[in-house]
Amino acid sequence: MYPPITYLTDCSDANAQARLTTRLAALFGRSPVLLPLDGPAPLESAGLTLLDVLLSTRLLGEDGFPTVTLVNVAPRDGRWPNGAPFGWFRHGRHTVFTTCDPVLLDPVRRHLGVSSVSVTDAATVLAAAEWASIGAADAAGLATTQFRSLWYLPLLAKWVLDDRPVPSSSVELAAPEQPDGVRVALVDNFGNCKLTCTAADLGIVAGDRVAVGATKVRHHERLSDVPVGVAALVTGSSGPGFLELVVNGGSAAAEFGLSAGDVVVVQG
Repeated sequence: MYPPITYLTDCSDANAQARLTTRLAALFGRSPVLLPLDGPAPLESAGLTLLDVLLSTRLLGEDGFPTVTLVNVAPRDGRWPNGAPFGWFRHGRHTVFTTCDPVLLDPVRRHLGVSSVSVTDAATVLAAAEWASIGAADAAGLATTQFRSLWYLPLLAKWVLDDRPVPSSSVELAAPEQPDGVRVALVDNFGNCKLTCTAADLGIVAGDRVAVGATKVRHHERLSDVPVGVAALVTGSSGPGFLELVVNGGSAAAEFGLSAGDVVVVQG
């Protein structure tokens, strides 16, 4: 019996979801919880979501059960011939199979202490998979397909969970090169902008006025402390208390013209 599977992916149209769900059900005997990241999803958005997924397994009041999370965000930005490679890491009892990108994995590196990832090369793995009834021609196609999150990533997850001798290289996670300033990790359905920093990172406390771009807003601990219609920075529910730029009763994303991945100049 395999652990529950959550799949975060920016291949999120109905056709892709149908194929991903069916393939994982055929491999694992159970359908995954497939959660679409609006594509093309910024790496910051996927990284924060992965961090929150793993944080959600804390404080169960009991041992709980292992989980499996698959993450696919693979921008074709020219840094890799066919998108970033896939790999895996374990956090406690939980296993994550993911696109190996330093920006995506930086939140779990900084806040969960994930120091390395077992990175794979699809062609090498498929060539070594003597346990799989996949011919050489089909294996070559699986290694080079554009839709690797459908054809390769589920196989990688199945074989690692089955304790197959999957070839991989341990790669240490280093801090990525990123632009100066705080970033919008994601925009939630209310238009709140989840940022990549905490109040402590900025050296601010509740009641302080903070410059966000050309606008000054006050920092509050809770959204309920913000007057209706007023913009503010509040301590949000994501990560280790990341700040959120909000407008109580409105959309901060619309008011400030922000989207996930944007850099915001925030000065305490």
